[in-house]
Amino acid sequence: MMIRHSYSTLSPLLLLILALSSGLSVANIYFAQPLLDSISGEFNIPLSSVGFVVTATQIFYAAGLVLLVPVGDIVNRRKLIVIQMLLSAGALLAVGLSPTSLILFAGIGIVGLLAVAAQTMVAAAAALSRPSERGKTVGVVTGGIVIGILLARTVAGLLNDWLGWRSVYLFSSVLTLMAAIALFILLPKENATRARIGYGGMIISLFLLYKELPVLRIRALLAMFLFMAFSTLWTAMVLPLSSSPLSLSHTAIGAFGLAGAAGAFAAAYAGRLSDRGWSGKVTGYALGLLLLAWLPISLVYHSILFLIIGVVLLDLAVQAVHVTNQSLIYKARPEAQSRLTAAYMIFYSIGSAAGSIFSTQMYAWFGWEGVCWLGGAVSGLALLTWLYEQLSKEVSQPSSTFTSS
Repeated sequence: MMIRHSYSTLSPLLLLILALSSGLSVANIYFAQPLLDSISGEFNIPLSSVGFVVTATQIFYAAGLVLLVPVGDIVNRRKLIVIQMLLSAGALLAVGLSPTSLILFAGIGIVGLLAVAAQTMVAAAAALSRPSERGKTVGVVTGGIVIGILLARTVAGLLNDWLGWRSVYLFSSVLTLMAAIALFILLPKENATRARIGYGGMIISLFLLYKELPVLRIRALLAMFLFMAFSTLWTAMVLPLSSSPLSLSHTAIGAFGLAGAAGAFAAAYAGRLSDRGWSGKVTGYALGLLLLAWLPISLVYHSILFLIIGVVLLDLAVQAVHVTNQSLIYKARPEAQSRLTAAYMIFYSIGSAAGSIFSTQMYAWFGWEGVCWLGGAVSGLALLTWLYEQLSKEVSQPSSTFTSS
């Protein structure tokens, strides 16, 4: 059944709060990446295992995508968002005060589970907007998510150098609590007739999308490889940069996240090209760029400039393919965007979690060269997946060209 909404125009203040809050929620997933060596030192966690801090966040984030995001279609989103933000503030406080690694891992897992509030905020913004303004509104909130991802490592590195790694989570806990209060006050009560479908039915319908949509299966698999390569770089990068002979500060390491601004530009341009029917070419070229990026990344000990070039290339490629993937799957079933988002992002989280744990293990076993071989191999698998998609279309539609999606 369809959901009917009473639309209202969002105030500029509420739209800004939604964008900032969604960015903060997503940032909570990425704070740990530049802090791994500090956490490892305090809790005596081996370098080969400290990646589980990031992995736990991603695994629970994937669980939240399945268990929490679809709930927004059957319950009041205002209450759902506020409750998630309040619980997230508590979990962040527990992480910041954690006396043992067990409490650290438990808290970080709950933080990941509740970070999916960002996806619920996007849906709420769309529901509260007039149809003629919906694209603009969703774009603003999604922009907040991108900014959260970009600034998470920079802020975490800066606070770690000044006040220690715990300050990152304590600071975020306070901001999350403030965001929850602001959203409780500013979000209007919903006036909507919702679909009469049970929670179990909603979850089942999410997984049926994989069976029904071949484009979702292929593009979700691409997302898994894509973000495994992304996480392989960003999780392990702190290890060589913080150790001899480079010995950079956490502030300097966190500043590498600013290179993702180029990725945000690529995302916007890739979206326009995808709308023109060039999704196939955009994906192919971007995945080739992703594979190529590991060459300069591997030369970090020769010059930091090589790493910067590699980071820019990798972020350009990841954002371009990510936006193209979403564009294609949303076109397939416009009426099921929330569940499509969850189904797609599940594979995103699987890839991010795998990259986090395998990259630190590869660094412990084979050093930075091993990390780069892992990233290159995963990038190659992504390129092969795209080639399979294109060749499958050539077989089923001999007259089609590689410019198709």
